[in-house]
This record gives sequence, C-alpha cells and structure tokens, in this order.
Amino acid sequence: MTNVSQAANGSQPGSSGGGLDLGRLLLEGRAFFALIAIIIIFSILSPVYFSANNFLTMSSHVAIFGLLSIGMLLVILTGGIDLSVGSTLGFAGVFAGFLMQGVSFEFFGVMVYPPVWAVVVLTCALGAFVGAINGVLIAYFKVPAFVATLGMLYVARGVALLMTDGLTYNNLGGSPELGNTGFDWLGFNRLFGVPVGVLIMAAVAIAAMLALTRTPFGRWVYSTGGNARAAELSGVPVKRVQVTVYVLSGICAAIAGLVLSSQLTSAGPTAGTTYELTAIAGVVIGGAALTGGRGNVRGTLLGAFVIGFLSDGLVIIGVSSYWQTVFTGAVIVLAVLLNSIQYRGRKKRPAPSGGETSSPQREATSRETDLAAESTAVKSATQP
Repeated sequence: MTNVSQAANGSQPGSSGGGLDLGRLLLEGRAFFALIAIIIIFSILSPVYFSANNFLTMSSHVAIFGLLSIGMLLVILTGGIDLSVGSTLGFAGVFAGFLMQGVSFEFFGVMVYPPVWAVVVLTCALGAFVGAINGVLIAYFKVPAFVATLGMLYVARGVALLMTDGLTYNNLGGSPELGNTGFDWLGFNRLFGVPVGVLIMAAVAIAAMLALTRTPFGRWVYSTGGNARAAELSGVPVKRVQVTVYVLSGICAAIAGLVLSSQLTSAGPTAGTTYELTAIAGVVIGGAALTGGRGNVRGTLLGAFVIGFLSDGLVIIGVSSYWQTVFTGAVIVLAVLLNSIQYRGRKKRPAPSGGETSSPQREATSRETDLAAESTAVKSATQP
C-alpha cells in the first residue's frame, strides 16, 4: 500500500535498488520469524506444546487480542491511539450479561429476554457509541487522543462497575424456552474443527484487509496518518475518517468482549484490564509505526499471535506470572526499538551551506512547497 511518505519521498528509506538485503528482510519479517522461534523453543521445552489441539486452544485465546489489535491498527494508522479498548471490552461483556439476565420493565410489569442476535447487535452498537464519543472528541473538539481515550477508559470501566455493583454475571446460559440460548457456542463451539472465535477474528481481519487495500477509505486512512494536513487539502474527509476508525475500534472491542464472555461463561466489570496495552503491543510488534501511515493487518495478526503464543507457552512450562510480565514487556520494548530502526531513515532537509541563514520568508516558502508536494502525492494516492 502506497502511503504519503512513500509517495512524497519516492522510496522507503533503507531499500536497496537490487539484490536481496538479508538485514532488511529479517527486520521487516521480524514478527513472522519471532513466531517461528517461539514455536520451536517451546516445542523443545514442552512435549505438549506442539500439537494441533493446543494450537487451536491458544488461537482461541489469541482471538481476543487479535480483534483488539485490528481495531487498534486502524486508529494507529491515522496517527491516533485508543486506550479505552480494554474498558470497552469489559463494558460490552457486562452489557451483554445484563441483557442475557433479562431486562425488566417495571412500569409494564414484564421481563424481556432478548435473543442472542439482538444481544450481539446491541452490544456492537454500544461499542460503536463509545468509539464515536472518542472520535468526535478527537476530530471535532481537538482533544488529544491520549487524553480523550484515557478519560473514556475510566468512564467505561466505571459504568460497568455501577451496572454490576462490582459483581459478576455468572450464568450466561440463557433459557431455551424463552428463545434465549446464551452464547456458549461463541466460546466453545467449533466449525470445521476451528474455534468460532478464531473464525470471527479471521472474518474481521479479512474485512479490514480488504477495506485498507481495496477501497478509497483505506487510502484515506493511510493518507491521514501520513500527513493529515496534506490529506485534508487533497479532499480527504480527515475528520470523518478519524471518527470512523474509532467507531470501528469500539466495535472490535465489543466483539472481543462477547467472545471473552462466552469463553468464560461469565461477564465481569474488571475484564480486559490492561488489554489496551496488549493490543498496542500487537500492532507495534507487527511493524506498524506509532506515528501513523505505516502498518498492515497481516503484521498485526502476527504480532497478536507472538504475544499469545509466548504467554501461553510460558504458562505451559510453568514460568511464574511475574516473569511472564517481564518477558512480555521485554518483547514490546524490543519491537519498538526495531520499529525506530526501521523508520528512522527519513530524509531531512539539509541545512544552508556557506554560513547562510534562512529568512522567515524563505522558510515559509519552503514549507509551502513541501506541503504542496505532499498534497499532490496524497491526491494521486487517494484516487480510486
């Protein structure tokens, strides 16, 4: 996918004109090679690690992180961040659990048990609503993404605690005679031998991949992350794109909340704590730039699998949970370091030679020239 920086600069820094650059290959494919290394190491350390059933079980755990990471990728590609996805996940699970228990309308004296499909739709709508609040605050009220989503993190978690009074909905089985069969199937059933949660993650990933690579919206997302000002001058609806990616991130978090609640057969207000950091880690390990404009769904999924397979492998071989945190943090720091190495080669404007000092008028003219060039590059990149 051609982004603004590539269009403006002509080629990606560090690329060679011909031949195979082994260092660049290892750097760009680091998530894939890390996943292979994790599988090999833990297969040697534990005889039960390398088995089809264990891989499917671990994949069902990865589905939660994968869904969150896909939504986070869309936000990061625009140069934003969403710290509220973990709380949105917990809020969505609690909301679904609340609906599964039956909704009482005391004024009419009736108890309504919504069917599963209605619970799923309403929960996804809730996630979209939370994301829309984030998007509007960031795009239209110019609240920094870090601050807006951090505030929503506390709001969503607080509302979830208020709804349950700090307790957990333990029975989500539903009542077949009322047409409410619960959603155990979402967490435990398999289709063609593959867990339903993994298939849902795959479907969301394919939809996101097609949207980013085959639609004008995808080009708008990359353009917004590359240079929002140049994209806006080229006719890209930057504000609308920003709101949309946060809405999609909220929907992904809500779906993850449904899958997690189904796997646990319960919904608690503390579910998903710190999951937003895991989602960011998956995106970073997958090679996306936190500054925006660079990244793809394939790499993000590989990053989510790296974290999931690493965590489950440490559990299988009996490593302390404290050391698991240390190892996960080390992997994240290493991923950020490699990202900075990969993207640090951007060309800088050379300083004036011969002791000349640039005047404000000359600097303004240079900025206008650069902006016009980037605007032209964005306009060509955003054509359907």
